[in-house]
Amino acid sequence: MNGYLATGGKDCVGNAAQGNLSVAEFRQLVADGAVDTVIIAVCDMQGRLMGKRVRADHYVAHCLEHGVHFCVYLLGTDMEMNTPDGYQLMNWETGYGDWLARPDYATLRLIPWLQKSALVLADAADETSGNLVEIAPRSILRRQLARAEALGLHLKMASELEFYLLNDTYESARGKGFQNLDRHGWYNEDYHLLQGTKAEPLYRTIRNAMTEAGVPIEGSKGEAAPGQHEMNIRFAGALEAADRHALFKHGAKEMALQAGKAITFMAKPDQTWTGSSSHIHISAWDAAGDRNLFHDSGAAPYDMSRTMRHFLGGLMASARELSLFWASTINAYKRYAVASWAPVNIVWGRDNRTCGFRVVGHGDSLRIENRFPGADANPYLAYAAVIAGGLYGIEHEIEAPDECRGNGYVARGAARIPRSLYEAIGVLSKGRIARAAFGDSVVDHYLNMARVEQEAYDAAVTTWERERYLERS
Repeated sequence: MNGYLATGGKDCVGNAAQGNLSVAEFRQLVADGAVDTVIIAVCDMQGRLMGKRVRADHYVAHCLEHGVHFCVYLLGTDMEMNTPDGYQLMNWETGYGDWLARPDYATLRLIPWLQKSALVLADAADETSGNLVEIAPRSILRRQLARAEALGLHLKMASELEFYLLNDTYESARGKGFQNLDRHGWYNEDYHLLQGTKAEPLYRTIRNAMTEAGVPIEGSKGEAAPGQHEMNIRFAGALEAADRHALFKHGAKEMALQAGKAITFMAKPDQTWTGSSSHIHISAWDAAGDRNLFHDSGAAPYDMSRTMRHFLGGLMASARELSLFWASTINAYKRYAVASWAPVNIVWGRDNRTCGFRVVGHGDSLRIENRFPGADANPYLAYAAVIAGGLYGIEHEIEAPDECRGNGYVARGAARIPRSLYEAIGVLSKGRIARAAFGDSVVDHYLNMARVEQEAYDAAVTTWERERYLERS
């Protein structure tokens, strides 16, 4: 093991500052030899960090101001890194040239679990014009934040991420054909302290190392299945919160790998397992970020302001159309099941976990929790969709429907989230909300991504099919 795990949690760059860095601090760390590697990363369509590792001295001399190049195909591949047809911006006819990974130094930070390493997240930009690449996930979120800012709204968001810890490594899981995976634990560990203690050395490492890396973790707990755990990331401005979400998933996998285990954020790893969620919390504040505009003391219901009711109304009105942006995989839709802790109906309730939208908190903590995204969601796309839906409600003054009281799984007359990626593709392709919010090129790009995924699934022959039909058909 190396990095954070090898030092038992000690900062592996000595006495250097931890977490987010200024450029001046970074330069000094490089000059002192405390940082010798710079990771520059962009987020791809699937929510993964892609990029390069650069020697720190070379980065300071040649990349600090400009960034680095990356092939445009990284924003036009499938999960297997194939280059499918149908993308207007990247194809064999255009030659698969370069875009620029332009560093956002507000994200520059040390990575405690990797030796002498710093990381900076980058925006995808066209080098000639300097403009952001419209279809890049971080660009899509930035555009929605600009729309919110124009309305005088500062959005604060946070993610709760669930995952499974496996005693298998990724390589051993592959060697087993991804069958009979060995979860770390053999009984439901929801809030169960003793069960959680079995993996506490790793969970403690993740909590502390993430916090040191500027991804503050509030806490962790067992979840509703063997080997399932949850960590809550501290809220922040929406872009920073999405960055934290992406870094958490990447870093947690790296630390599990160093410990000889594996973490999966797959939404539904097995039909008999509880799905893994990515609950997204959001509140809207004034431009200075001082006053929660969702809260109006004495307003009915639950002190919810007109702004909050309209935001919630827009979320609910747009949920079916925008679902593809927070559930982009075939597997994501298998998580939606009755009485599974994953919602199915587009209803809201006060502190009601059977509803797709849960209103929680009091006073300045009053907020909306979107329970539809799974742990496999791309945070930039999911956040952008939540914001786009809420802004749609504000702009069109859409009142939230009546609260669902009782079991949201059996709510009468409620719209249902799409049951499959195929259905989500159909809803988005016919809709207007996403095109108005994101633009035609973005919607067409991600529709193509989803169709590529659907076609790959439709062509696959699964273990389930062989077990069912090999002898008896």
